Amino acid sequence: MEQIKSFSIINSFSARFFLVAALLVFAPLLKNQMITGTLVNFLLFSSAVLLGRKVALSFCVFPSVISLASGLLPFVLAPVIPFVVLSSAILVLSFDFLRKKSQYFAVVLSSLLKFLFLSTTSSLVLGMFNKPVADKVAVMMSYPQFFTALAGGFLAILFLGIINNKKEI
Repeated sequence: MEQIKSFSIINSFSARFFLVAALLVFAPLLKNQMITGTLVNFLLFSSAVLLGRKVALSFCVFPSVISLASGLLPFVLAPVIPFVVLSSAILVLSFDFLRKKSQYFAVVLSSLLKFLFLSTTSSLVLGMFNKPVADKVAVMMSYPQFFTALAGGFLAILFLGIINNKKEI
């Protein structure tokens, strides 16, 4: 009797890659920073584990470009995009480096590093904008970044634990 191999999305690198990429493109279209940010960070944390650091780093660019194209990020804020991408790269790199010691600590520290980098660098760029825009950017690039990164990270730990049938990866 011929044995039939079942296709599992969890075990297929290509399927995981395209699923995460599609969700990263879709997420900014939700046009809500708290939902979009949580989903994007969840996908970045998860892709670091499921697809590797290099792939996760390449995914850091997608959300910012789509956010700009979809209007979640106003066009006038395009100069902030490199800092957002770098903050996501800091999140991925620090999480990937620390996750084998403690995933929870890795999520908290990488979220904090992302927040600190983005809030500091965006405050340097705010001088380019008029006051009402600068105030809005200051809020967008501050505490919501920390909370959405934390929420996305903890959801990723839960998700990864479920798919691996473990409490901690």
